[in-house]
Amino acid sequence: MVAPGGKWIGRLTRLQDMGYEQEEFAEFYRASKDSCLKAVTAVAGDRYLAEELVAEAYARAWTSWVKVRKHAAPRAWVVRTALNLGVSWWRRRREVPLADHDAAIPADTGGGVDPVLIAALRRLPARQREVLALRIFLDLDTETTAKALGIAPGTVMAHLSRAVAALRREVPPAGSSTSGTSTSTMSTREAIR
Repeated sequence: MVAPGGKWIGRLTRLQDMGYEQEEFAEFYRASKDSCLKAVTAVAGDRYLAEELVAEAYARAWTSWVKVRKHAAPRAWVVRTALNLGVSWWRRRREVPLADHDAAIPADTGGGVDPVLIAALRRLPARQREVLALRIFLDLDTETTAKALGIAPGTVMAHLSRAVAALRREVPPAGSSTSGTSTSTMSTREAIR
């Protein structure tokens, strides 16, 4: 026999748990949104598309928060989801630009990522961009990056090495070509040096 109001106590407990989950997710969002946006912008090359993809990824993270918060690297989960959404978006459009490497760079790529760096990132293969986004922009270790991408740790290191070497050849050092370079741009450029 259930005590009167017993089902209300269970609902109240669930509501209290939901309040805690909301606070926990809100804190996760505040702490990780900028780094996730930078990582997706670096891979996508378009600030506005990256904002849309990250927003959708966070919406999906909230709906699956019980699973996502237990993930080894929740930020990597958000970035991987955003990148997967980007692939789905391109497939739906059925437009594959053949000369994307030579496409004009929007004046405001935003997010503290240097337009010269964005142009160099666009010329890298997709997997190398993904590895850079997770290792450099999200500062994940090799093992976590490998798990997030579904590849071996040695493959992560190989992609990272090749990507950094290519960027070193193409991107001038932080202080050499532009005098108005922001601090975050300089730190990103210094990460590839």
